Amino acid sequence: MIFVLPLGSAENENYFPPPDREGGWRTLPDPAKIRAIAGIDLNRLDQALEFEKETSQHGGLVVVRHGYLVYEKYFGNGNREAHPDMASIGKAFTSVACGIMLKEKRGEIPDGLDTKVFTEKYLPEAFPLSDPLKADIKLGQLLTMTSGMHGEGGNPGIVNGVDQKLEPVPPPSEPQDQDSSALRIVMWTKPGEGYSYSSASAHVASIVLRHLTGMEMQQYIGEKLAGPLGFGAWGYALHRNGTTLPHTPGGGSIALRATDAVRLPYLLLHGGRWGNKQIVPAEYVALCGKPSPYNPHSPMSLMFETNADGHVFGAPRDAYFKSGAGGSGIYIVPSLDLVLYKMAGNDAQFNPDLTGLPLTYELNHSRDNWKPLPHDQFHDGPVGGDDGVRRLLEMVIASVIN
Repeated sequence: MIFVLPLGSAENENYFPPPDREGGWRTLPDPAKIRAIAGIDLNRLDQALEFEKETSQHGGLVVVRHGYLVYEKYFGNGNREAHPDMASIGKAFTSVACGIMLKEKRGEIPDGLDTKVFTEKYLPEAFPLSDPLKADIKLGQLLTMTSGMHGEGGNPGIVNGVDQKLEPVPPPSEPQDQDSSALRIVMWTKPGEGYSYSSASAHVASIVLRHLTGMEMQQYIGEKLAGPLGFGAWGYALHRNGTTLPHTPGGGSIALRATDAVRLPYLLLHGGRWGNKQIVPAEYVALCGKPSPYNPHSPMSLMFETNADGHVFGAPRDAYFKSGAGGSGIYIVPSLDLVLYKMAGNDAQFNPDLTGLPLTYELNHSRDNWKPLPHDQFHDGPVGGDDGVRRLLEMVIASVIN
């Protein structure tokens, strides 16, 4: 007879994996035990991985339920030891780092997320302001992308759930450094009056953190998250086009090993606690997982997409996640005691030169010439991008038996 651990049992609640170098995540020996104890149908996860292969050149899928690593498979250059540029997943780390900073530096930023940060104290390099509207931008608006700062690319503005077409921002007349390009981005609306996906917003939040902590954000994350959670080698994709970024990019590009990438969702699943230590304030974690008063316009909370409105039809309403370019994503589903990491990206994102971290595994060239299915009269094409991230979540949810 197999004893099935109930959801939320004390054993599951108090399990936290040691670093991989010390044994890492606990596992179960065979599909029958995974089905009986973790309540997962592995055949369904294999189907999810096959779907992912249609949408991304390289990648993998890592699934943890009830504290057990129940699934870990890769394709192409995906590998446990890979350090792909995780793109906008880095925004989740920026947000969590800010949550820790707000507790640690409460005396210096007593209004927390309500703080108007475009001041000489928090952002001295922003002066003179490129737009007087920026004086009213709150930290909570930066972290929910409702600062009024123009989003990148062809992303629309969204006002109360309705898309608003935004014209692309023309390039600056003179080259700008990393910080100035974010601090001086044009405004498309007043702070709080609309949502637009803006990496500049996240980077500005990281500049505030840099000033208050006296550290580069990568150093701060190393001390407050990477160390306590037991990351192996990690970094940021700082090396681009022959240059090295001078500061940690708040808008993204963290690079983690796959089984470490799922540690952040596991931390959030446990309300910011790791072992007997509260790493992230529980109240901040709660704000990450639900609609934000700073953003009445879209499902984006503090850098996470929330499912409270049920727009991801096949997932519970308490699910939340952060996607990244290339189709990657980290996910938290509290009601199912489930977290996962969808590793995904193209050749460029898996280039080890981006991070400078040593390549410790042999590259797989089987997908060097991979192309997504075309969108034409004969093919619907794969469900890629954020839609692919949401669909993958639905497929993993379908693997849950109990």
